[in-house]
Amino acid sequence: MLYAMTLLPSMAWFAASYRLRAARRPPADRASLLGECIARFCIASGPLYIKIGQILSTRSDLFGPDTIAALQRLQDDVPAADEPAVRKLLAEAFGSGYESVFESFNYVPLASASIAQVHEVRLEGGERAAVKLVKPGVSRRLRKSLRSIARLAALAHAMVPSLRHFNMPVRVAELRELLLPQVDMEVEARNMTALARNFANHPFVIIPRVHTELTRRSVLTMEYMEGIPGRDFERVGIPRAQLARRFQDAIYTMLYMHGVAHGDPHPGNVRFTADGKIIFLDFGITVYVTEAEKWGLASFFFASIRHEWDLATTRFLSHFVVDKEAVRDHRQLFEDVKAVILRHFYEIADQWKTDEFFWDISQALRRHGANYTPNFTKVELTLTTCEGFGKQIDPDIDVWANSRRFSDKYSPYMNDDVRQRFDGHFHRATPKTLAMRDDAQRFMIASIHMNRYFFPCTYPMFARRAQGCQIEDVDGNRYIDLTGGYGPHILGYAHPAIVAAQQAAVADGCLNAVGNPSEVELTRLLVDAFPGSGYACLSNSGTEAVIQALRICRAYRQRGKVAKCEGQYHGFSDQAMVSSWFQQRGPVERPEPVAGCPGTPDETVNNTVVLQYGHPESLRVLRERAEEIDCVILEPLPFSVGRLDTEFLQQLRAACSELDIPLVFDEVVSGFRVCYGGAQTLANVTPDLTVLGKIIGGGMPCGAVVGSRKLMEIARSTADPFRDYETRVFLGGTMSGNSLSAASGAAMLTYLRDHPEVYQTLHAKSEWLLEQLTSIARALQVPARIKSMRSIFTVSFSHRETRFYREIQGGSDYKASIALAYYMRTHGVYMPELHFLALSDAHMPADLEQVCEAFRQSLTEMKRDGFFVD
Repeated sequence: MLYAMTLLPSMAWFAASYRLRAARRPPADRASLLGECIARFCIASGPLYIKIGQILSTRSDLFGPDTIAALQRLQDDVPAADEPAVRKLLAEAFGSGYESVFESFNYVPLASASIAQVHEVRLEGGERAAVKLVKPGVSRRLRKSLRSIARLAALAHAMVPSLRHFNMPVRVAELRELLLPQVDMEVEARNMTALARNFANHPFVIIPRVHTELTRRSVLTMEYMEGIPGRDFERVGIPRAQLARRFQDAIYTMLYMHGVAHGDPHPGNVRFTADGKIIFLDFGITVYVTEAEKWGLASFFFASIRHEWDLATTRFLSHFVVDKEAVRDHRQLFEDVKAVILRHFYEIADQWKTDEFFWDISQALRRHGANYTPNFTKVELTLTTCEGFGKQIDPDIDVWANSRRFSDKYSPYMNDDVRQRFDGHFHRATPKTLAMRDDAQRFMIASIHMNRYFFPCTYPMFARRAQGCQIEDVDGNRYIDLTGGYGPHILGYAHPAIVAAQQAAVADGCLNAVGNPSEVELTRLLVDAFPGSGYACLSNSGTEAVIQALRICRAYRQRGKVAKCEGQYHGFSDQAMVSSWFQQRGPVERPEPVAGCPGTPDETVNNTVVLQYGHPESLRVLRERAEEIDCVILEPLPFSVGRLDTEFLQQLRAACSELDIPLVFDEVVSGFRVCYGGAQTLANVTPDLTVLGKIIGGGMPCGAVVGSRKLMEIARSTADPFRDYETRVFLGGTMSGNSLSAASGAAMLTYLRDHPEVYQTLHAKSEWLLEQLTSIARALQVPARIKSMRSIFTVSFSHRETRFYREIQGGSDYKASIALAYYMRTHGVYMPELHFLALSDAHMPADLEQVCEAFRQSLTEMKRDGFFVD
């Protein structure tokens, strides 16, 4: 308290000093004098106030350029510790032989700010590096300042009722949480490593590499970064508008996509290269945004963009407001917050100011005793500082327009020019298709190809026939097809062997609900294809097969829960869809279950254990919860991730065997697609049950469960009805094993078994096409991530390499992915919007050449139309 009281006379002294000196200065000099006095006060008052001054130095909306220029010294020109103090710090960190750690050490700092100072060094071998040292006594002074402010806040809260709606003790606690990690360089090193991983290979963002072996709690050693200081942005060799747009794009990418953001992006923490790359420094304040918070940001802004004000208000209050239980008039709170959102997002959107929006929102909340969530306060600081610096670079920056590609990242938004161009093209080229679309909308729900979940299709395809690798729409336009019916048509459409089998089955009456030779043949082929399998049971789809497999496992274990991997889709049953879609919860290493869609019972969600494919923590979770789990189901080759993790699958197999937990492989997509027998053959891992679909029907509806006799016999009658009821499961389906599907599937598998060259040719085509498409994207400097998995392709737009589904989902540009499908169609190639691409044996070299040319033209046009930040 005494420390806090000493600030008052200090503040008064500096204020009086400013007034006296200003009276003797011409008006033109007073602005710089004000900045100088504020800076001197902040330096005298300690690191907390220097930090406040750094924030003020970005606020060109509050101060003129002369005041800002004077305040900018707080960013990197604060009095530094001298050489003896630095030597003492190094000795404490590395021991008495610290001088041998570095080949050379420049004791004159390159920069000195509120918490630390930075020195240039040479490492062994001559590598240039930078060492960041926490200044002596800073941690103590910072804690002392925070304690004093906390006492003042508590006193004001208790004695001044009119201030209680500010909840000042909570705000000070948030400030403490924000600032104290800055004095721990090991925390900062972890922050830097996370950001560096996210921005690896980014075209214009650079994060210094950390030398972890030379980092301690008070010392951070990192890659040395040459660059233009942030305040000297005029020296950068690209237009200021472009540089400001890049800066905002980098910060918004961190918040909205990566979930790890630089929390204090003022000019002192930024450098630029001469050609406009952005180097971020000083990661003491780093904001970690959870998956739920990212979802909340996107859903709130999306509703605001669509002018759905009630929904936007509901989402804001739900995701970012706490202390609502103390609110007396919830309806008035709702209306007050709605009024602020309406004003800023609609009435004055063309004059958008982030800080004013946050201020007005906070005032509305505090009138009712509510507050932001603590983490949203950090988001507010990041966005406000970002906008402040962005406006210094480009006073005319359109923050709102630049942020739109993030705030509506889940929408199929295209700008008006692009939409009009597509409308014109498809009305000219596909009038019958669009008429059929409009007619069908009156009475049909087609959730796969028209009313698609999350992303309804603007220009759906209505096809009348397909042959080989080509598909023809109802207008007579022919396209090279990259869907393959989402996988089944591996030999191409209307392959003679498949057509002959189907025609014979139709002529024979399309048998169902009785046994038929094709049913027997198909199940024999399935059992022979999978080592360790004793029986196969047919159904009508992969979804049905998953339901059957889970029922078998539940009957075997009788524990109640199913384990699955985040981001893996196992059909449309309630449990199979848990954590399959666009929303995730919990940390990456231990995801939490979330319903796939409304209508999913809470009990089903709670009875799902979510693992992370390829993460070692998943094996620990499995062991911890083994007594709750009936089975583990996963795609051994998840196309959403695009990699076969053989080591993980082998470890999972060993753990399941040890714990007697059935392991179920969902090979609905990969089965007989990547090779004869599926991904388990490539990984040399045998599951207890395999779930199949797609290719095994030869283009007809079909699914199957194949597995060990021990488990599959649970679905086989004992001839004792009482025992059956007690120990056996029912697997039904009137059309299961029908002669048309079975004959088609048997013909497909027989052909693939007898023609192994199909897989060799497909693999070679895939490798060639992958190389070509990757080369095209790289040449055009488009951040396309293209992955190939033995005839299956995925194309996404993101600069970073990804390991887990949530990184792919959270970092992908869905608008660009959807638009790519439409651009490609204008160039004669039909590809799915937001689905994997599938090659067939019918694709010839000339077809693949046309795909490459269409891809080149599409990306060129997308760059022209502003889909990618330059």
